[in-house]
Amino acid sequence: MAVTPHARALQDLAGEVEVAAAFSPSPARRAAFGERFGFPLADRLEAVLGDPSVDAVMILTPPNTHLDLVGRAAAAGRHVLLEKPLEVETGRAEALVAACAAAGVTLAVVLQHRFRPAAERLASLLAAGALGDLVGCSTTIRLWRPQAYYDEPGRGTRARDGGGVLMTQGIHTLDLMLSLAGPVAAVTGFTATTRVHRMEAEDMACAAVRFANGALGVIDATTAAFPGFPERIELTGTRATASLAGGDLHVAWHDGRTEAVAADSSAGGTGADPMAFSHEGHRAVLADFVDALRSGRAPRVSGAAALEVHRLIDALVETGETGAPVSPG
Repeated sequence: MAVTPHARALQDLAGEVEVAAAFSPSPARRAAFGERFGFPLADRLEAVLGDPSVDAVMILTPPNTHLDLVGRAAAAGRHVLLEKPLEVETGRAEALVAACAAAGVTLAVVLQHRFRPAAERLASLLAAGALGDLVGCSTTIRLWRPQAYYDEPGRGTRARDGGGVLMTQGIHTLDLMLSLAGPVAAVTGFTATTRVHRMEAEDMACAAVRFANGALGVIDATTAAFPGFPERIELTGTRATASLAGGDLHVAWHDGRTEAVAADSSAGGTGADPMAFSHEGHRAVLADFVDALRSGRAPRVSGAAALEVHRLIDALVETGETGAPVSPG
C-alpha cells in the first residue's frame, strides 16, 4: 500500500538518487509496478543485495518480514530506509537495530509526520523555549477504517502487523509527540477492540500520561471514529499554548501574539482511504536519508529513535491489559 508515495518521491529526487532495481516476490505486482513507474526490475532479492553499485535499499514490506530483510541488507553492507514499524514486537525491533549497528550501516525509519512544515515550525519554537516550560501535552488520534480494511489478510493482527491502531496508525503521531514533548515516564489506561470492527488487536486506546519533564496529558487513539478527523497534539506551556491538528499549527501566547501555519498536502489519510495524502512527507524522509548518507550524520528518525515509540506502545498495550501504571522500556 505504501509503495506509491515512495516511488513518487524517488521520481522527484531523480537527480539525487538512481534506482538500480525494484523487487517484489510477486511477479504480477513486480510487473505492475514497473509498468506504472518505469523503474528497472529484479526477479531475485539476491540480485539487488549482491549488486556492488547499490548503496542502500528501501524496505516497504509487512512488519513481520523486517528483521530478516534488514538483517540480509545489513550483512550485504547496504544502508536501509525502512517503512514503519521496525518490527512486530520490540525484541525483534531491537535485534534489527543492533544488526545495522554491528554492520556499520545507516538505518532510517519512515515516520514522516516529523517532516510536516507545521511540525517542524513547532519543534523550532520548542527548541528556542518560545512556549516556556511544558506543563501539558495531549494527543488525539481519531481515525476511521471500515471493516473492509481489516478484512484484508493479516490486517490488525499481532503476528503480521504487531498490533492495531497504536502500532499501525497511531505510531506516526505518537512518534511526533515524543519528538516534541520528550520521553514518557508513565502511562495508565485502557485498550479495547470495539464492536465497530472484527479484528484481533485493539482499535481503541485511552491513557493518562506523565512525561519525564513533569508535563501531564492524555493519549486517545482509535480507528472507529467515522468519518475520521485530523490527528491533534496540544502543548501547554508557561508562556503559550500550541495546537497541531493534522498539518495545521496555531500558537497563542499569553502576551496576545499568535502564529499560524497552514496545512500542507501531506496531511490526510484519516478516513476510509488511508493513502489520501500527497507524497511530500515521504520525499522529505528520503531526502534526509540521502543527505545523512552523504554527510555521515545520523538520519532524523534513526532506528534508535524509532525504538522509543515502540516502547511507549508496549507500555500502552500493557496498561490496557492490566490497568496498572506502566513506565515505558
